[in-house]
Amino acid sequence: MAVILATGIATLDIINEVASYPAEDAEVRALSQRMSRGGNASNTLCVLSQLGHKNYLAATLIDEADGHIIEADLNRYQINTQFCPRLNQGKMPTSYITLNRQNGSRTIVHHRDCPELTFATFEKIDLSLFDWLHFEGRNVTELAKMLEHCRQNSPNVPISLEIEKPRDGIESLSGMADWLFFSRAYAEAKGYRLAEDLFDDLCHAHSATCTWGAEGAYGWHNAQMIFCPATKIPKAVDSLGAGDTFNAGMIHSLLAKKSLNDSLQFASQLAANKCQQYGFENLVKSL
Repeated sequence: MAVILATGIATLDIINEVASYPAEDAEVRALSQRMSRGGNASNTLCVLSQLGHKNYLAATLIDEADGHIIEADLNRYQINTQFCPRLNQGKMPTSYITLNRQNGSRTIVHHRDCPELTFATFEKIDLSLFDWLHFEGRNVTELAKMLEHCRQNSPNVPISLEIEKPRDGIESLSGMADWLFFSRAYAEAKGYRLAEDLFDDLCHAHSATCTWGAEGAYGWHNAQMIFCPATKIPKAVDSLGAGDTFNAGMIHSLLAKKSLNDSLQFASQLAANKCQQYGFENLVKSL
């Protein structure tokens, strides 16, 4: 068992499942609606908890009804929130998600009235507690300070950085982590048609992965790229959180000193399990 800190956000997800994605200006009936805790960092920790690790979240929480729902679910997965500042004003970030039953795709509209975690809060955390430090790639100015602080104060603890969305200046952080977890959405938004071109430009001596949807995932280590085909599944029912699940699988395998190829295979299988079910319950039961 490792002790892991993930820094990012926790959200309330309101998920409407529809028969197929609606046309603009259409009115459709939802087949179902559910509400759950979300957020990339908290999702990744939820999976790591099922894999037997001890997990801590660093994210802003707000003392209001949605915040209480989120925190109750974090507690259910035994995710420690002692490093989360709790505010009396504002509203927890909320994601309104349209889930397409036809193909499992998810379309997200996100709203937030919640400040990002600051470096002033983060620097109070005792980093000696942890075996791995994971960060969502957001709030770039503050995140740069956090990563530099980790390098100076815990130089031997591995750092992973998720780069999922194209944010201003986020490329400047690519040299500050041991592992970079890219998404296809980020790669294509930056004009990369191939994962190898992304790795060549941004990774240099660093190690990285890039998920590529239904095709599979790419890994980069020691300036060499490998490809892991996606695990074949009968039908995708819910791809929400698949990338977060993949990242959890990578962290778990790398902590266990698995090879990059074995780590990619494990993470891909875990993500495939996620795509075949709603939510995160019992993701590891068939591994």
